[in-house]
Amino acid sequence: MVEMKKRVLLIYLSVLFFSCSDNGPVNNNPFLQNVSFSVDINMNLPLYSNLLYPSNAVYFAGRGVKGLIIFNTGSGYNAFDAACPNQTPTACSTLTINGIEAVCPCDNKSYNLFSGQGSLQYPMKQYRVQVNGNVLRVYN
Repeated sequence: MVEMKKRVLLIYLSVLFFSCSDNGPVNNNPFLQNVSFSVDINMNLPLYSNLLYPSNAVYFAGRGVKGLIIFNTGSGYNAFDAACPNQTPTACSTLTINGIEAVCPCDNKSYNLFSGQGSLQYPMKQYRVQVNGNVLRVYN
């Protein structure tokens, strides 16, 4: 009986341990290093006020691998690295915003800003976003 309780407890703890998640995006991309940062973006500032409206994106330099692309989905915000996800970082590998897509100038491939998905193997590298009024905290 004691042996059975130990087995049940072990199984329960194993399931609990392996089901834990940090609720963050998975960033396993061999082309892009994983950098730690945190930045607050005030959407009351004219440079970022477009983020107050759905389907608008802005570029934020100086964080991540090649900067950040922040996008208002209409129901929340996505933040992606501005580095082309299927290219080694080079002079041409900074994504440009084209409506609801980001385009890599190196290979002219497009990525959807709602999902970060494109037609190649790796999606855009996504970061976490917290909303506090008109301030966005983007972090990794």
